[in-house]
Amino acid sequence: METRTGETRVASTPDVVKKLVGKGLEVVVQAGAGVLAGYPDAEYAQAGARLADRAGAYDVDLLLKVRRPDEADVEAMRPGGLYMGLLESCGEDPIVAAMLAKGLRVLGLERVPRTSRAQSMDVLSSQSNIAGYRATLEAAARYGRFFPMMMTSAGSAKPARVVVLGAGVAGLQAIATARRLGADVHAYDVRPETREQILSLGAKPIDLDLGESGAGEGGYAKELSEEAKARQRAALSDELAKAHVIITTALIPCRPAPVLVTEEVVQRMRPGSVIVDLAAASGGNCPLTVVDEIVERHGVTIVGLTDYPALVPADASAFYARNLLNLIEIMIESGEAGPALKDLDADDITAAMLARPAV
Repeated sequence: METRTGETRVASTPDVVKKLVGKGLEVVVQAGAGVLAGYPDAEYAQAGARLADRAGAYDVDLLLKVRRPDEADVEAMRPGGLYMGLLESCGEDPIVAAMLAKGLRVLGLERVPRTSRAQSMDVLSSQSNIAGYRATLEAAARYGRFFPMMMTSAGSAKPARVVVLGAGVAGLQAIATARRLGADVHAYDVRPETREQILSLGAKPIDLDLGESGAGEGGYAKELSEEAKARQRAALSDELAKAHVIITTALIPCRPAPVLVTEEVVQRMRPGSVIVDLAAASGGNCPLTVVDEIVERHGVTIVGLTDYPALVPADASAFYARNLLNLIEIMIESGEAGPALKDLDADDITAAMLARPAV
C-alpha cells in the first residue's frame, strides 16, 4: 500500500493479478492496497491473489510498488529479493544504497530505455499521458470563462487562448485535450522535431530562433546555454502574456526545470488567467509556483500540484500495472519447477534498469 500523502494509485490491478496467477506466480496483495483506486480486496481475492498484512506483502521475492520506498519499506523487504518501482532520484541515493546493501536487486522504472521494444513498459510515458490530460481539466475548471467559442442567445464568447510549453508526452496530451475542449491552442518546445507533432494535433506552433537546438538524447530536451535561455524568455514573453491559460511541462532530466514564465509575464496576464505548472516538483517553469499548492499571484491562479495521475487513480493504476506486466513477461521463463527469473543483465531493458553500487 502506498503511504505517500495524496497517493491513490496501486501497483497492480485485479485484471493483471489474474494474468500473473495464470502464469504460475503466487501473488500477494496488501489488504486495502487498491481501495483508493477503486479496486476492493474482494476483486484481488477473486483474481487469485492472497491478501496479507504489510509484513506479509513485503516478504516476497518480487515487490511491486508505485512511489519511492522509504527506510521502513527497505527494512520490511526480504533480503535477496527484487524491487520494481519508481526511485524518483538522480545521482547517489541513500535509499538505493540501503537496498543494495541488504542484497536486494533494484529495477528503477525511470530507467526503462526509450526504444520501440520497451515502449509498452514505459511507466513515465503512460503516467505523463494521464498527467497532461488531468492538468488540462484542472486548468479548465479553474479558468472562470469558457474554453470553447460559445454562441448563445445571450451573446457569444471567444475561445480561451491556451499555451502549452513543452511538447513531450504530457504536453502533447495537454494540447490534444485542450483542443477537444475547443480552446485556441498554441504550443512551444525547444526541440525542432516536435513542430510537426504540434501541427498534427491542430495547435499552432510558436517558432523562436534561439541560435541553438534544445534536442537532447533519448528524445528528451537538453539544457540551453545561458545566452539562449535569455533569448528564449524574451521571445516568449509576448506570446505568454496574451495567454488565458498556460500549461507548462518543460523538464530536463536530473536538472532544475527551466524558468519560462517569469513574474513579469504573470503581471502582464489578464486577471483570472490560470497557470498549471507540471514542472513544480523540479522547481517549476514559473518562479511563483508553490509545490503542491494553488496560489494567486497578480490576479493569476498558479497550480503547483505534483501528482496528477493520482487524481485519475483507476486508469492510472491500470496503465501502470500493464506496464509492469509487460516487464515481468520478459523477466520470467517457464521451467519444470515453475516460473523462474531470467538473468536480468542478459536483456538490454532490464540491464539498463538495474541499480548498481556507486564506484
